[in-house]
Amino acid sequence: MTARTRGDLCPGVFRPWPADDGALVRLRIPGGHLTRTTLLALLDVAETYGDGRVHLTRRANLQLRGLPLSDGAVPAEVVSAVRGTGLLPHPDHELVRNILVSPLTGLAGGRADLRPVTAELDERICATPSLAALPGRFLVVLDDGRGDVAGRSCDLGLVALSRDEAQLRIGFTGWGPVVALHEAAARLTGLARAFQQVRGRGDDAAWHVDELPVPPAWQPPDPRALVGSAPPAYGHLTGDVVHLEVPGGVLDRGRAADLPEQLVVTPWKSLVTTG
Repeated sequence: MTARTRGDLCPGVFRPWPADDGALVRLRIPGGHLTRTTLLALLDVAETYGDGRVHLTRRANLQLRGLPLSDGAVPAEVVSAVRGTGLLPHPDHELVRNILVSPLTGLAGGRADLRPVTAELDERICATPSLAALPGRFLVVLDDGRGDVAGRSCDLGLVALSRDEAQLRIGFTGWGPVVALHEAAARLTGLARAFQQVRGRGDDAAWHVDELPVPPAWQPPDPRALVGSAPPAYGHLTGDVVHLEVPGGVLDRGRAADLPEQLVVTPWKSLVTTG
């Protein structure tokens, strides 16, 4: 139990936040991968109903601001327009698809390509009805061994130790077992289900693993898991991979028009582009 007197209010399309400039909605993008085509479609929604811009977040997600709000909800036509972009594939689980991943994984550097793990984990979470009730702040962080997101506070996660092995994270400071990378998504889903079962009910239920009254059993970290690195510099990195600064973390049509098709939203409110 916690000292809270309300449940989590992290925003989504079906649970907007009533900001001063109108409704704010957040769209989760596990791993941050996005196409320019989809971004332009979302800008159409922002220009038609909101402030005309797409805002990047520190969890590598997207936000729309300035949307109309009526009786605590955005109008049905706004929801329909957002769904038309393809960015709301699992409405029941929209608040809980919080999977932050090393943005360059599979593109440049790192010990392992975590894109398959990310896709499988998202699929497993969205296929588990009970996990739709996870708190909207519950965060899974997957670091590919370079250490760029290993320092982020998380509830669950992993650090890649090699191409085919990773150590699980349980809470921000706790460590789980070393597992084969192909087992990681299933193991993390099981841990999320265990948290959901023990976190309590009602407004004082735990939002995070570190808030549980009885901490999970932890294991010592593998020395290879103790990694950390700064975000990559802006500019050309390797091949056709570029780390692009996004001033203010805000994209409008002028800034998006010349982007390549393949994009990755980063937790530094920037973009990685390829092609």
